[in-house]
Amino acid sequence: MAFHPSALRTEADLEKFVDLVLSYFRLGGMQVQFNCVTRETLQDAQRQPEQHRNLLVRVAGYTDRFVILPKDLQDEIISRTLMETT
Repeated sequence: MAFHPSALRTEADLEKFVDLVLSYFRLGGMQVQFNCVTRETLQDAQRQPEQHRNLLVRVAGYTDRFVILPKDLQDEIISRTLMETT
């Protein structure tokens, strides 16, 4: 699941997020993974990788540090991150 960072800014937002996750598991969900990053952050990580060394992203079945991925894979991740900062 992908969430724009602005969706998780307030205490009320976080409570709703927790409710969502708890409901998912109560209804039989077994596993869930979240991304909460903007396209702008990923693009900045390409330009300035030294400032984003700990940025983790979900990649087809595994999680890895964005800045160590090959550029073509970084571009693919950016292309599927549709959320823009408003």
